[in-house]
Amino acid sequence: MSNETLKTTPLNAAHRALGARMVGFGGYDMPVQYDGVLAEHKWTREHAGLFDVSHMGQARITGADAIAQFERFVPGDYQILKDGKQKYSLLLNDEGGIMDDLMAGKPDHNGLYVVVNAGNKDADFAHLNAGLTGDARLERLDDRALLAIQGPEAIEVMMKHEPAVAEMNFMDVAVLKMFDTDVIISRSGYTGEDGFEISMPNAEAERIWNLLLQDERVKPIGLGARDSLRLEAGLPLHGHDLDATVSPVEADLAFAVSKSRKEAANFPGSQRILKELAEGPTRKRVNLIIKEGAPAREGAEIADKDGNVIGVVTSGGPSPSTGTKIAIGFVPPAFTEIGTELQVLVRGRPAAAEVVASPFVPTRYYRKPKA
Repeated sequence: MSNETLKTTPLNAAHRALGARMVGFGGYDMPVQYDGVLAEHKWTREHAGLFDVSHMGQARITGADAIAQFERFVPGDYQILKDGKQKYSLLLNDEGGIMDDLMAGKPDHNGLYVVVNAGNKDADFAHLNAGLTGDARLERLDDRALLAIQGPEAIEVMMKHEPAVAEMNFMDVAVLKMFDTDVIISRSGYTGEDGFEISMPNAEAERIWNLLLQDERVKPIGLGARDSLRLEAGLPLHGHDLDATVSPVEADLAFAVSKSRKEAANFPGSQRILKELAEGPTRKRVNLIIKEGAPAREGAEIADKDGNVIGVVTSGGPSPSTGTKIAIGFVPPAFTEIGTELQVLVRGRPAAAEVVASPFVPTRYYRKPKA
């Protein structure tokens, strides 16, 4: 896609002013790095990284039937979701494949607030619009930007602007008056670190971006470090580790299929998914440490220790936090036990690999101690 046809976020000029290296991603002109992926990765792990994620798709689903209608597309139970909470879910096709993964929550009493991936948002919203019936309406929030602030110092930075955020737990979502404007804020993110995602009017985005960057604990972070951070956290990326052929069971995301929905078998692709839950899938997502050679990138073949090709790497690269090379891929269930010795074929050369637990780096989401 040429630069002329790439869409831009409200922060495009701000990224360029900071000297960001820009690339096409999800149809948008986006910053891949500012000071270098390694430095930005480490800064986020130690301080607070600020990400422009305004390319993501934001929407409201409102009306008396909003939640019941939304459940026709996903395997999660949103009827029981409490106000002020959000939940990860999957947009499924009729074959049980993952069209997209998403967040949907109840920041107020106005139905659901939904965030989907940038490259899929037009198709996702068209799919939802075509299927919604009764008193349920989808409203795209194309007039809103989205920032993510992630890292151990993110909470102190945010409390400086609104002390009430300290009361938020992991996966809480709320509508607040903050930065002198109306924001939708959740305590969540895509790095494995504590942090927040903040939705705001497009017209306020650059002002708030610059305001947050005035804090010495905050630096801008590009897509390169976002990818290495999510990979260390063992988080799949749609279009790479997830696609319309991969089921929640194969992707090790069966937790997104709520118990009540399994019992009712009333979600897209339920026949396939329930069969895989009962009998096992033919392939399963695994985490690998590559013990030698170059990093195993997407598309590298995975072989058993005898050299027989059994699967493929879907994401991979260096792990700045551990100093190792890591990857996500799919193999038959017989090869998914922790400690299983495998090989990856990098540029045709076999390299030793081992199945390890997820995540590669422990997550630090904030969860209040239970009383």
